[in-house]
Amino acid sequence: MTEVRVLVYHRADDAEGIEAAYHRVSERMRGVPGMLGNELLRSVSDGTGFVVLSKWAGIEDFRTWEAGADHREDTAPIRPYRDTRAESPFALYEVAAAHTGA
Repeated sequence: MTEVRVLVYHRADDAEGIEAAYHRVSERMRGVPGMLGNELLRSVSDGTGFVVLSKWAGIEDFRTWEAGADHREDTAPIRPYRDTRAESPFALYEVAAAHTGA
């Protein structure tokens, strides 16, 4: 199984608000099968741009969670921050290669 990264694009003038929403969503998603973790990233060039990067054991795990009844409820706190200017508010990537920093 190939690991997958999911990027969800957000925009917020209120950094504290999006950070609080991110932590609420992360707590709700603790223990979701196949989710390996996530990060909230802030754009260096535009302080209002944010990305939630989640790591999944495989595309099947992500798709099962995404199709489930809890998906929308789990992510509700951060949905108001979604960047709707993009063609798609999210992107899926398979890990093709990786190196460690050691």
